[in-house]
Amino acid sequence: MKILVTAKGKQTNDEVDPRFGRAKFFILVDTDTNETTAHDNSQNLNAAQGAGIQAAQSVVRLGAEAVISGNVGPNAFQTLNAAGIKVYLCPQTTVEDAVRKFKTGELKEVASANVAGHWA
Repeated sequence: MKILVTAKGKQTNDEVDPRFGRAKFFILVDTDTNETTAHDNSQNLNAAQGAGIQAAQSVVRLGAEAVISGNVGPNAFQTLNAAGIKVYLCPQTTVEDAVRKFKTGELKEVASANVAGHWA
């Protein structure tokens, strides 16, 4: 399974970015092979508006089946949900720890956004 984790840096020992749409990086993790690839999200980091929707569209293009982030706003959540991508929240930890928690079932899928739109 491919999961995408928002990250403050390019490495799995970097912290999970608490922002989805304006995360600095996306780290795509194949949970079967543990292969990871980092993807720059700077085009959305500095977007005037629509960062969450554009970031969600990037997630779809990358082929992720689930997202782990600190927070997800309503527009991004709706876009991810429409694409069948599950959303999990895991703030204040490293990417590798978030992936471990996902694999062991410690993270629970969320049914709605947890922050209002335009959260910076």
